[in-house]
Amino acid sequence: MRLKDKICIVTGAAQGIGAATVARFADEGAIVVACDRRAGHLPGAAEFFEVDVTRRDQVDAMVAAVLAKYGRIDVLVNNAGITRDARLVKMTLEQFDAVVDVNLRGVFHCAQAVAATMVAQGTGVILNASSVVGIYGNFGQTNYAATKFGVIGFTKTWSRELGPKGVRVNAVAPGFVDTPMLATIPAKVLEQMRAQVPLGRLGRPEEVASVYAFLASDDASYVNGVVIEVAGGMTV
Repeated sequence: MRLKDKICIVTGAAQGIGAATVARFADEGAIVVACDRRAGHLPGAAEFFEVDVTRRDQVDAMVAAVLAKYGRIDVLVNNAGITRDARLVKMTLEQFDAVVDVNLRGVFHCAQAVAATMVAQGTGVILNASSVVGIYGNFGQTNYAATKFGVIGFTKTWSRELGPKGVRVNAVAPGFVDTPMLATIPAKVLEQMRAQVPLGRLGRPEEVASVYAFLASDDASYVNGVVIEVAGGMTV
């Protein structure tokens, strides 16, 4: 029970890695506040808030409600993210802006909304969802790669700013993980993706959630400002 009674907020919680993270944190004893644009109940979640992370008013309202009920916030997992893929010459401004708004601006909104509380507590953990795409790039993902690289910049900067105040900031960079985000990819392309991974398979959401659980816990008390790839060795 590494996260026993810790108040943990998880964005993008309705499916995939987010839902797996909610379940894993609950198993570790956390009180989990799940946030997503889609309403619903999640196994393991103590609270569910309909939150669009691009809307600062909604983020602030959620944080205020959590503080009013629980009095503290121990962990934020900035998991919410979207893709709108296209090659550079075909990408529309709408596609570019949509991904930047969720994957970059949304991360900023949530982190800034909890930072003052964590600093006042003298303790806290912020975990950001990057991607191996943000480190190495990927065909057809100009917008996504840029945002996930930007999240690494956030992580490195905030770890310096907040670390002296007792707040650790780290990022996780998943590789090819079997989530609904891959649902539209043709089977032939998925097979090519598997072939790039030395382990010979796609990752499971639970495998990313387990890394989040480690980083959120006191087992990672001296881990700050790092980006951990969870990619089956595909970048070796």
